[in-house]
Amino acid sequence: MLRFIMAALIALPVLGTAPVYAADNCFAVGQQVAAQRGAELASAESVGGGKCKIVLLVPGANGERPKREEIIVNG
Repeated sequence: MLRFIMAALIALPVLGTAPVYAADNCFAVGQQVAAQRGAELASAESVGGGKCKIVLLVPGANGERPKREEIIVNG
């Protein structure tokens, strides 16, 4: 039982930080995609499997409202 508790305590920091790194990477990828498209990054999140869901606000033509565009990209 003590071995199980020790293993869990050792693994917890490693498992607990993985989503943060994925989210940071997705945010960086989202910023890059937004810059390439001349859009504003609305959100970026990891969807698993090394993929990121990026939500962009693309400026509308002739003063129209921005268009919301959701894409999945490799992170």
